[in-house]
Amino acid sequence: MSDIRTQTINGLEVHIDRSLCIGSGNCVNLAPEVFTIRQDAIVDFKDEVDDSIDASRLVESCQICPVDALLVYDGDEQIVP
Repeated sequence: MSDIRTQTINGLEVHIDRSLCIGSGNCVNLAPEVFTIRQDAIVDFKDEVDDSIDASRLVESCQICPVDALLVYDGDEQIVP
């Protein structure tokens, strides 16, 4: 069963598939204003996401997910992974 969280950030739609996440924290290290690791050791969006993050850094923080648990859409086009 999937546990998907979705948020629009800086014009991009970001999805976290928490059922795939292994909690590596790579995304948190690169974009701590967007992502956090919850008590269950799985990544989630911060309660207060800073929408001013540079889009290229946001995309990079999602691309480095080792299990492709982060997906990014620009309109109808999936750009990550």
